[in-house]
Amino acid sequence: MAAPYRVALVAFPGIRAFDVSVITEVWGTDRTDRGAPAFDLRRVTADGTTAVPMRGGLALHPDRTLDWLDGADLVLVPGLDDHLTPAPAPVLDALRRAHARGTTVAALCGGAFTLAQAGLLDGRRAITHWRLTDLLRTQHRRVTVVPDALFIEDDNIWTAAGTAAGIDLCLHLVRLAHGAEAAATIARSMVTAPFRTGTQAQFIEHPTPRAARDADALAAVREHALRHLHEPLTVADLAARAGMSPRSFARHFTAATGTTPLRWLLDQRIAAAQKLLERTDLPMPEVARRSGFGSEVTMRQHFASRLATSPRAYRAAFTGGSSPIAR
Repeated sequence: MAAPYRVALVAFPGIRAFDVSVITEVWGTDRTDRGAPAFDLRRVTADGTTAVPMRGGLALHPDRTLDWLDGADLVLVPGLDDHLTPAPAPVLDALRRAHARGTTVAALCGGAFTLAQAGLLDGRRAITHWRLTDLLRTQHRRVTVVPDALFIEDDNIWTAAGTAAGIDLCLHLVRLAHGAEAAATIARSMVTAPFRTGTQAQFIEHPTPRAARDADALAAVREHALRHLHEPLTVADLAARAGMSPRSFARHFTAATGTTPLRWLLDQRIAAAQKLLERTDLPMPEVARRSGFGSEVTMRQHFASRLATSPRAYRAAFTGGSSPIAR
């Protein structure tokens, strides 16, 4: 049996209870009876003993010191209640050492400010909650702040937008390390989507009543598309189902999801192909047909451009228990 995947939750006074809860829900719950991987989540602080107070009368009780990061597969930094909270120097040093060793480091929401304090985001792209992008840009001028992603990676350092985007990032990290089926198993348990497409721009403005009605129609169209991925769907087909012109449909779809209809459809087909490659031994042409690519050549082209691997390499890597995505 493979050793559990080691995950370090780095804690210090000022971290957000919500992000701690998300990390704990994804990696701290045993779902091996449902086919999920085994995780070893540890709450890590400078001394490994003193409880970390959090807002709302909560407290995190650590069980390891920062030395545990030396053997971690993944290091996670929660967001902050006050985004200018200085992290303890030992924490910043430990984060720098972890990244230098090649360990994946990820921050949720305002945790990007902690990574920036450590200098890990200097000269790199990063994201945070859309309300904090200007603050991050002002406080850390060497960081290239991306304004509208849900999460991004640069040099094995991941950052995420606000709140729910932290869930998206956590599930994505599971997907990269353990495959789409493992991420889907955890997402089902959490009653959330295995992944969302688009950018956080879709959440900045509150919808008008008309926009809400359009969103309902678009949700029905997306549900229909997911049930018919194997068919040669076009934007015109989906627009007709929504009762809109293709141009109007594309505009409303992008406003509601943060991505174009074609990009969204491609994301769903890639996800469907990943699951088939992990779950079945179907031949490649049949995987391509069932996921809507039409041909193995087309599927291979999209895997190369989006995942930097081939369908065959993806299947072989997950059959062998390792990720095809370079860490």
